[in-house]
Amino acid sequence: MTEHDGDEAQVGTGTTGETVEATETAIPELVIISGMSGAGRSTAAKCLEDLGWFVVDNLPPALIPTMVELGARSQGNVARIAVVVDVRGRRFFDNLRESLADLDVKNVTRRIVFLESSDDALVRRFESVRRPHPLQGDGRIVDGIAAERDLLRELRGDADLVIDTSSLNVHELRAKMDAQFAGDEEPELRATVMSFGYKYGLPVDADLVVDCRFLPNPHWVPELRPFTGLNEEVSNYVFSRPGAKEFLDQYTELLQLIARGYRREGKRYVTIAVGCTGGKHRSVAMSEKLASRLASEGVETVVVHRDMGRE
Repeated sequence: MTEHDGDEAQVGTGTTGETVEATETAIPELVIISGMSGAGRSTAAKCLEDLGWFVVDNLPPALIPTMVELGARSQGNVARIAVVVDVRGRRFFDNLRESLADLDVKNVTRRIVFLESSDDALVRRFESVRRPHPLQGDGRIVDGIAAERDLLRELRGDADLVIDTSSLNVHELRAKMDAQFAGDEEPELRATVMSFGYKYGLPVDADLVVDCRFLPNPHWVPELRPFTGLNEEVSNYVFSRPGAKEFLDQYTELLQLIARGYRREGKRYVTIAVGCTGGKHRSVAMSEKLASRLASEGVETVVVHRDMGRE
């Protein structure tokens, strides 16, 4: 997955982009796409363009409020705007913060999507296209990545949705974007429940992390070892252990409390990472049950088993 960072703003639209003199001032939805260079910003933008969003690539942050105002005067022709921004200097970042504050004052519904990726994955992508990192200067690619990661740290913390593309190809990233934005109506809250193995590292895009290693490991039961948590026998084994059902019940209650708070704060996306040692048995079984509980509470839920089949 690679992307081209041009110097001039490029505009694309999946709707009729005609300029119309009008008096209608319906404020369009706004999505700001940012993140690490090479993490897939352009791919995410193209996905929204295909879904009918009016997409502006490499727009200076100071012009975002102006773009929203133009959309509000378009008689509904530009109802959804996606802006791709990258932050390469302190002044640029300050402009972005000022623009976000201006949008909040005007009650614009805006969301920030942050594309993240590991250093190793980013280095491979830049080396595969033989392009320098935009911030590396006379240094190495890793120096540019470190500088950009430090510069974007605050923006990443403010993001509504963080997508880690380290192990994703273009099609998988598009599927994730489709899952979040393709619905006809915006749900109150979308949740991704992701099982993972601690021995492979914590998911960097997790909002909440659950540890299932307090449960006995089916790996040590010879007849269960070859199977995964998707297998009924494995799931039954996991939830027959002391504390498993109680944990599921009480954690579901806690998530209901957290979900109400997220809704009050306008947060629409949450990634819940459920971990065990290898990401094959306990975390998979718990993720499936937890996702089912959330779905029954009206939360639109996607289940991802990050490390299943990796061993």
